[in-house]
Amino acid sequence: MSIQDAGQAARPSRTEFVALMAMLLATVAFSIDSMLPALPEIALELTPESPNRAQLIITSFVLGMGLGTFFTGALSDRFGRKPVVIWGSALYILGAALAWAAPSLELMLAARFLQGLGAAAPRVVGVAMIRDLYSGREMARMLSFVLLVFALVPALAPTMGAGIIALIGWRGIFMAFVLFAVIVTLWLFLRQPETLAPENRRPLSWRALADAVREVLAHPTARLATLVQTLGFAMLFTVLSSTQPVFDQTYGQGAHFHLWFGGIALIAATSSLVNARFVIRVGMRGMIKGMFAVQIGLTALMALAVLLPLPLPVEFALYVIWTASLFFQAGMTIGNLNALALEPMGHIAGTAASVITSVATVGSVLIAVPIGLSFNGTPLPITLGILVCAVLALWLTTKIRRDSDVE
Repeated sequence: MSIQDAGQAARPSRTEFVALMAMLLATVAFSIDSMLPALPEIALELTPESPNRAQLIITSFVLGMGLGTFFTGALSDRFGRKPVVIWGSALYILGAALAWAAPSLELMLAARFLQGLGAAAPRVVGVAMIRDLYSGREMARMLSFVLLVFALVPALAPTMGAGIIALIGWRGIFMAFVLFAVIVTLWLFLRQPETLAPENRRPLSWRALADAVREVLAHPTARLATLVQTLGFAMLFTVLSSTQPVFDQTYGQGAHFHLWFGGIALIAATSSLVNARFVIRVGMRGMIKGMFAVQIGLTALMALAVLLPLPLPVEFALYVIWTASLFFQAGMTIGNLNALALEPMGHIAGTAASVITSVATVGSVLIAVPIGLSFNGTPLPITLGILVCAVLALWLTTKIRRDSDVE
């Protein structure tokens, strides 16, 4: 039985399909969020002279993932969705094993970069498989359901990571990555039919890839939605990479960080449910504009709270609310931005998903790394950086023109 043929007889229900796609996309969240409680111990062991560099373990993974996504969609358009996920999972497992054994921060970052390259496959191909079966606002609605299930992983991952650290040390987290990848890949292999028919596959060539890149970047809706997604991801990755040091060093909550983060993730999970309910009525662009407008106000309030300054318990409460709002915003905007950008690209869904996601992810890392490294013991530099991103994102969203949007 070939990879393409495996599971063709099985027809998972809509619920199982949502769960499987959520787990594919959750590979990324699990690989990031479960590492957050380990950052202090990693800093102490691998970079004691500059502990702030430990957060690069997050962004190096994201950078590898972003570069990998550029090719992943084109490969899935040529060879099918399932084979690319399986080979990507193998690369992900290799990177996790190398990270487990890495004796220095530099080698750890290289291994995490490799792990990110492999994680690009489930991330991009999962979205492309949804696009194979759905389009337009129905695709946005399906992505919202997927992200709702997906959101459970960020809620649980930090606590799982903290538990693994307590039992076998922080390196044991990388073995958990291996186990997760094996389970999800077997599920896909055995249960999900291939969604890209052979007659719809595209030849793999640099010319075809370049043509697809030009088509995506030339389309105003796809181009602007990608730029907005870049800024949205920058906001998300900034807070992801810096939130553990803020909880620990600024507010003295390092021991309970995984619990706070889990609560924040559970609150943010409701965003996908809210989006699924209202996106048909309000429209994708309307939802995006509304969320960025709210975020500008909340972020300005957070910056003001730090500048005043307020009593530390009050400031901490505002920080928790603000952080939850950033994750909530991601659930309300990322799926819609993907749907907006991919809707006119259905004939090259895999390649388009790669180009859009690669540009957005790599660009967001270039923005998020300097903002995250600017952490100086207070969240003010991070807050100001995110405020600039939110303002630019709202302005670019107002430039998107799409006749089917509800104003």
